[in-house]
Amino acid sequence: MEVLVARIGKPHGIRGEVTVQLFTDAPEDRFEPGAVFRAEGITLPELTVAKARWNKETLIVAFEQVPDRNTAETLRGGTLFIDSDTTDDEDDDAWYEHELVGLDVRHEGNVVGKVTALRTMTVQDLLVVELTDGHEVLVPFVGEIVPEVNPEEGFVTVNPPAGLFELNLPGSNSAPDDGDELDGGGDAEANGLPDGASRAAGEGR
Repeated sequence: MEVLVARIGKPHGIRGEVTVQLFTDAPEDRFEPGAVFRAEGITLPELTVAKARWNKETLIVAFEQVPDRNTAETLRGGTLFIDSDTTDDEDDDAWYEHELVGLDVRHEGNVVGKVTALRTMTVQDLLVVELTDGHEVLVPFVGEIVPEVNPEEGFVTVNPPAGLFELNLPGSNSAPDDGDELDGGGDAEANGLPDGASRAAGEGR
């Protein structure tokens, strides 16, 4: 199965580098020099990583096929895929977004919502949960808070600390920062629904 790894953002500098919005929790592994991605939404069918570096929480990537800023401009909005069946995954507790979206969220045996997305972040991953009252909350995808992931039976179990659902409501002062904005006042990339893997929580498959 092909998995979405990243979406290409703005050019960065004049040497053909671009920002990428990551949908994987292992960017250092995925964006090693020589890694090849199948591309969609751009004219180039494949892109090969020449180098990658961090600017705060944003990954900056140079591709062998992209020598300058003008070429980099043509990549914006393109998406990068890998075949998950051919990549090594040494962590049995890795979960991809397509495995999590749609699962019921249970707390103390009661269904309190449904998983609608997975945000893969630098510090920790977040489950996006739509509660039964219609509000959307962000739940840290760590073992202490999400101790069980059971796609076979269609649910995840959560043990949220007191006030977590209220504190993590999007738009509140405590909502986590996506970290997509570059230093120097660069524009933030629009949030998408990531299809990356998370190794942060849940029982092994």
